[in-house]
Amino acid sequence: MTMIVRVRRLALTAHVVSSVGWLGAVGAFLALAVVGLNSQDGLQVRSAYLAMDLTGWFVIVPLALASLPTGLVMSLGTEWGLFRHYWVVAKLVITVLATALLLVHMEPVGHLARVVAETTLAKGEFAGLRVQLVADAGAALVALLTATALSVYKPRGMTPYGRRQLERGASDRALALSPSSWGRRVGIILLVLSLLFVILHLASGGLRGH
Repeated sequence: MTMIVRVRRLALTAHVVSSVGWLGAVGAFLALAVVGLNSQDGLQVRSAYLAMDLTGWFVIVPLALASLPTGLVMSLGTEWGLFRHYWVVAKLVITVLATALLLVHMEPVGHLARVVAETTLAKGEFAGLRVQLVADAGAALVALLTATALSVYKPRGMTPYGRRQLERGASDRALALSPSSWGRRVGIILLVLSLLFVILHLASGGLRGH
Protein backbone atom coordinates (compact mmCIF):
# COMPACT_ATOMS: atom_id res chain seq x y z
CA MET A 1 0.00 0.00 0.00
CA THR A 2 1.43 3.37 -1.03
CA MET A 3 1.64 5.94 1.72
CA ILE A 4 -0.04 9.31 1.44
CA VAL A 5 2.22 12.11 0.23
CA ARG A 6 2.76 13.83 3.60
CA VAL A 7 3.62 10.61 5.40
CA ARG A 8 5.93 9.53 2.58
CA ARG A 9 7.77 12.85 2.66
CA LEU A 10 8.15 12.63 6.44
CA ALA A 11 9.50 9.07 6.23
CA LEU A 12 11.81 10.02 3.37
CA THR A 13 13.15 13.02 5.30
CA ALA A 14 13.83 10.86 8.37
CA HIS A 15 15.57 8.23 6.25
CA VAL A 16 17.73 10.69 4.32
CA VAL A 17 18.76 12.57 7.48
CA SER A 18 19.68 9.38 9.36
CA SER A 19 21.47 7.79 6.38
CA VAL A 20 23.48 10.88 5.42
CA GLY A 21 24.22 11.57 9.07
CA TRP A 22 25.47 7.99 9.48
CA LEU A 23 27.73 8.36 6.45
CA GLY A 24 29.17 11.66 7.68
CA ALA A 25 29.71 10.36 11.21
CA VAL A 26 31.57 7.31 9.91
CA GLY A 27 33.80 9.65 7.88
CA ALA A 28 34.63 11.56 11.08
CA PHE A 29 35.18 8.25 12.90
CA LEU A 30 37.64 7.16 10.21
CA ALA A 31 39.56 10.44 10.56
CA LEU A 32 39.82 9.94 14.32
CA ALA A 33 40.98 6.34 13.82
CA VAL A 34 43.74 7.51 11.46
CA VAL A 35 44.84 10.14 13.98
CA GLY A 36 44.87 7.57 16.78
CA LEU A 37 47.01 5.24 14.68
CA ASN A 38 49.55 7.73 13.31
CA SER A 39 49.83 10.61 15.78
CA GLN A 40 52.95 10.88 17.93
CA ASP A 41 51.20 13.21 20.38
CA GLY A 42 49.98 11.18 23.37
CA LEU A 43 47.30 13.71 24.27
CA GLN A 44 45.99 13.74 20.70
CA VAL A 45 45.86 9.93 20.62
CA ARG A 46 43.99 9.88 23.92
CA SER A 47 41.51 12.48 22.69
CA ALA A 48 40.97 10.61 19.41
CA TYR A 49 40.00 7.30 21.03
CA LEU A 50 37.82 8.92 23.66
CA ALA A 51 36.05 10.88 20.92
CA MET A 52 35.64 7.71 18.84
CA ASP A 53 33.93 5.93 21.71
CA LEU A 54 31.52 8.81 22.33
CA THR A 55 30.88 9.40 18.63
CA GLY A 56 30.25 5.71 18.04
CA TRP A 57 27.72 5.16 20.81
CA PHE A 58 25.94 8.51 20.83
CA VAL A 59 26.01 9.48 17.14
CA ILE A 60 26.75 6.57 14.80
CA VAL A 61 24.78 3.83 16.57
CA PRO A 62 21.57 5.92 16.95
CA LEU A 63 21.76 7.04 13.31
CA ALA A 64 22.30 3.45 12.15
CA LEU A 65 19.38 2.21 14.22
CA ALA A 66 17.20 4.99 12.78
CA SER A 67 18.30 4.41 9.18
CA LEU A 68 17.18 0.78 9.06
CA PRO A 69 13.54 1.09 10.21
CA THR A 70 12.96 4.29 8.22
CA GLY A 71 14.31 2.51 5.15
CA LEU A 72 11.96 -0.40 5.79
CA VAL A 73 9.03 1.99 6.08
CA MET A 74 9.98 3.65 2.80
CA SER A 75 10.28 0.30 1.03
CA LEU A 76 7.10 -1.26 2.38
CA GLY A 77 5.05 1.91 2.01
CA THR A 78 5.96 2.73 -1.60
CA GLU A 79 5.78 1.04 -4.97
CA TRP A 80 9.40 -0.14 -4.68
CA GLY A 81 8.58 -2.83 -2.14
CA LEU A 82 11.15 -4.64 -0.03
CA PHE A 83 11.94 -7.72 -2.15
CA ARG A 84 10.86 -6.63 -5.63
CA HIS A 85 14.05 -4.97 -6.86
CA TYR A 86 17.61 -6.20 -6.51
CA TRP A 87 18.93 -2.77 -5.55
CA VAL A 88 16.50 -2.53 -2.62
CA VAL A 89 17.47 -6.02 -1.42
CA ALA A 90 21.18 -5.18 -1.78
CA LYS A 91 20.74 -1.97 0.19
CA LEU A 92 18.82 -3.81 2.90
CA VAL A 93 21.57 -6.42 3.23
CA ILE A 94 24.27 -3.73 3.39
CA THR A 95 22.37 -1.76 6.03
CA VAL A 96 21.63 -4.78 8.23
CA LEU A 97 25.20 -6.10 8.06
CA ALA A 98 26.73 -2.67 8.60
CA THR A 99 24.53 -2.06 11.64
CA ALA A 100 25.22 -5.48 13.16
CA LEU A 101 28.98 -5.23 12.61
CA LEU A 102 28.98 -1.70 13.98
CA LEU A 103 27.42 -2.86 17.24
CA VAL A 104 29.80 -5.80 17.55
CA HIS A 105 32.93 -3.76 16.73
CA MET A 106 32.17 -1.00 19.22
CA GLU A 107 33.77 -3.22 21.88
CA PRO A 108 37.37 -2.65 20.62
CA VAL A 109 36.67 1.07 20.55
CA GLY A 110 35.40 1.00 24.11
CA HIS A 111 38.42 -1.06 25.20
CA LEU A 112 40.90 1.46 23.78
CA ALA A 113 38.92 4.33 25.27
CA ARG A 114 39.13 2.73 28.71
CA VAL A 115 42.87 2.14 28.29
CA VAL A 116 43.70 5.71 27.24
CA ALA A 117 41.48 7.09 30.02
CA GLU A 118 43.80 5.42 32.56
CA THR A 119 47.22 5.54 30.92
CA THR A 120 49.17 6.77 27.89
CA LEU A 121 49.56 4.38 24.98
CA ALA A 122 53.15 3.50 24.21
CA LYS A 123 54.33 3.61 20.60
CA GLY A 124 53.18 0.45 18.85
CA GLU A 125 50.95 -0.64 21.74
CA PHE A 126 47.69 -2.25 20.55
CA ALA A 127 48.97 -1.71 16.99
CA GLY A 128 46.87 -4.52 15.53
CA LEU A 129 43.71 -3.28 17.15
CA ARG A 130 44.34 0.28 16.07
CA VAL A 131 44.90 -0.79 12.47
CA GLN A 132 41.72 -2.87 12.66
CA LEU A 133 39.71 0.21 13.66
CA VAL A 134 40.98 2.10 10.61
CA ALA A 135 40.17 -0.85 8.35
CA ASP A 136 36.71 -1.31 9.87
CA ALA A 137 35.86 2.37 9.50
CA GLY A 138 37.12 2.39 5.90
CA ALA A 139 35.08 -0.69 5.03
CA ALA A 140 31.98 0.83 6.66
CA LEU A 141 32.46 4.02 4.66
CA VAL A 142 32.69 2.07 1.39
CA ALA A 143 29.57 0.06 2.28
CA LEU A 144 27.56 3.19 3.09
CA LEU A 145 28.73 4.93 -0.08
CA THR A 146 27.60 1.87 -2.03
CA ALA A 147 24.18 1.96 -0.35
CA THR A 148 23.91 5.68 -1.15
CA ALA A 149 24.80 5.08 -4.80
CA LEU A 150 22.14 2.35 -5.01
CA SER A 151 19.54 4.78 -3.68
CA VAL A 152 20.50 7.45 -6.21
CA TYR A 153 20.96 5.34 -9.36
CA LYS A 154 18.37 2.63 -8.62
CA PRO A 155 19.84 0.10 -11.09
CA ARG A 156 17.26 -1.91 -13.01
CA GLY A 157 16.50 -5.49 -12.27
CA MET A 158 13.53 -7.13 -10.60
CA THR A 159 13.75 -10.20 -8.41
CA PRO A 160 11.70 -13.30 -9.33
CA TYR A 161 9.32 -12.30 -6.54
CA GLY A 162 9.02 -8.82 -8.01
CA ARG A 163 8.26 -10.17 -11.48
CA ARG A 164 5.56 -12.43 -10.07
CA GLN A 165 4.02 -9.50 -8.23
CA LEU A 166 4.09 -7.40 -11.40
CA GLU A 167 2.39 -10.15 -13.39
CA ARG A 168 -0.38 -10.39 -10.83
CA GLY A 169 -1.45 -6.84 -11.60
CA ALA A 170 -4.74 -5.97 -10.01
CA SER A 171 -4.72 -8.95 -7.67
CA ASP A 172 -1.38 -7.77 -6.28
CA ARG A 173 -2.80 -4.31 -5.56
CA ALA A 174 -5.72 -5.87 -3.74
CA LEU A 175 -3.32 -7.97 -1.67
CA ALA A 176 -1.27 -4.90 -0.78
CA LEU A 177 -4.39 -3.30 0.68
CA SER A 178 -5.31 -6.28 2.82
CA PRO A 179 -4.81 -6.18 6.60
CA SER A 180 -2.87 -9.44 6.50
CA SER A 181 -0.38 -7.90 4.07
CA TRP A 182 0.17 -4.93 6.34
CA GLY A 183 0.48 -7.33 9.28
CA ARG A 184 3.34 -9.10 7.51
CA ARG A 185 5.04 -5.81 6.77
CA VAL A 186 4.82 -4.64 10.36
CA GLY A 187 6.04 -8.07 11.43
CA ILE A 188 9.15 -7.75 9.27
CA ILE A 189 9.97 -4.36 10.79
CA LEU A 190 9.45 -5.65 14.33
CA LEU A 191 11.60 -8.72 13.61
CA VAL A 192 14.50 -6.63 12.34
CA LEU A 193 14.25 -4.24 15.29
CA SER A 194 14.18 -7.18 17.70
CA LEU A 195 17.31 -8.67 16.14
CA LEU A 196 19.11 -5.35 16.43
CA PHE A 197 18.01 -5.06 20.05
CA VAL A 198 19.46 -8.50 20.81
CA ILE A 199 22.73 -7.68 19.02
CA LEU A 200 23.00 -4.40 20.92
CA HIS A 201 22.73 -6.17 24.26
CA LEU A 202 25.07 -8.97 23.25
CA ALA A 203 27.77 -6.53 22.23
CA SER A 204 30.33 -6.55 25.01
CA GLY A 205 30.97 -3.33 26.93
CA GLY A 206 29.16 -0.63 25.01
CA LEU A 207 26.88 1.66 26.85
CA ARG A 208 27.66 0.00 30.17
CA GLY A 209 30.95 1.90 30.13
CA HIS A 210 29.11 5.20 30.06
